[in-house]
Amino acid sequence: MPTLDFDERAARHIQRVYATADVVAQRERVLELLDPRPDDRVLDVGSGPGYLLAEIADRVGPGGAVHGLDPAPAMQAIAATLIADRAVVRLDEGDACALPYDDASFDAAVSTQVYEYVPDVPAALAELRRVVRPGGRVVVLDTDWESVVWHAADPDRHRRVMAVWDGHLVHPYLPRTLPGMLRRAGFRVTGRHLVPIFNPSYDPDTYSALTIDTVAAYVTGRDGLTAADVEAWADDLRSRGEDYLFTLNRYCFVAC
Repeated sequence: MPTLDFDERAARHIQRVYATADVVAQRERVLELLDPRPDDRVLDVGSGPGYLLAEIADRVGPGGAVHGLDPAPAMQAIAATLIADRAVVRLDEGDACALPYDDASFDAAVSTQVYEYVPDVPAALAELRRVVRPGGRVVVLDTDWESVVWHAADPDRHRRVMAVWDGHLVHPYLPRTLPGMLRRAGFRVTGRHLVPIFNPSYDPDTYSALTIDTVAAYVTGRDGLTAADVEAWADDLRSRGEDYLFTLNRYCFVAC
């Protein structure tokens, strides 16, 4: 099943999702764990709309260097606008499994919700190990989609939707195996952290409310899910008001 395609429309939607308070809080936690320092050279693998790049740039200052790598031109275009006044940031084209950098080029590297899309995660982590200097800091965050709790009136229909949604990633449960993969790539795992998203009521400006649209667009027409099925699923969630409940666990691993 094909993974998500980050065309211009999808990239704009992701930009809006990443501006929600839920993802802002996640980004603050990632920054805290990454701890970018003045004059650091930092790589963001899968830099998306560029919010994290901008905040890292502000931490490393004029003596630092920040590189954002993303394969989606639409994402790079959005990021270019956001970081236009930050001279230390450079946007690069490339692949996570063939990073276009010399050995030991970076003091730190970060990747959030990226490796779950990469077919060969061990190869990607080996590349990350190659370009980060010995002792450099690495922070990797990914989602376990089996951790989601979403209160739906029709549990069977909801299970069908979420089963198809799993296909939007190559590895929908990647955090379970990431620590071992990091060790085998040559890293020492120094921290394991839970980064939950919790929306206890429906609000159109939350991560989960916006994700309803993303899920609906992906699953419609797949594995027998009709537009009517998916519309009913989405309408039910949006109508639950005080009975709405969403939680999702993301897992953040720190290594060196």
